[in-house]
Amino acid sequence: MPTNKRSKYRGSRTCGGGTHKNRRGAGNRGGRGRAGINAHHFVKWYKEMGGPVFGKDGFSNSSQITVTVMDVGNIDQIVPSLLAQGIAKVDGDAIVINTADMGINKVLGSGKVTKKLNISSLAFSEVAKVKIEKMGGKTQIV
Repeated sequence: MPTNKRSKYRGSRTCGGGTHKNRRGAGNRGGRGRAGINAHHFVKWYKEMGGPVFGKDGFSNSSQITVTVMDVGNIDQIVPSLLAQGIAKVDGDAIVINTADMGINKVLGSGKVTKKLNISSLAFSEVAKVKIEKMGGKTQIV
């Protein structure tokens, strides 16, 4: 007597699946993909888990713009490496930085400013402007 299903069905044409017409097409499994999702019992778990069941879900905004941001405190911390890479330059006692060279669109106001920075960017938050100008630096919108 065979000890496992593989050897049990060795030589059998249908391997326990009834006639050769069974197990043939998608009709045997109730359709392809999510066909009959509201009717078949084998997708009940999918509904209960709260997944997208039928139709469209939400929307996709095709006109959104991704803005890359960096905090002014982070810029202040990486000034030595920016000077070494040639992205920033020293002008008198101020450090001149163009954030477009770093791929940054907007400067945000989190963190501390310990150096006099002259930063040019596409946009600044109000807090970032105040912190930069409080240390004697300048903000320029390009």
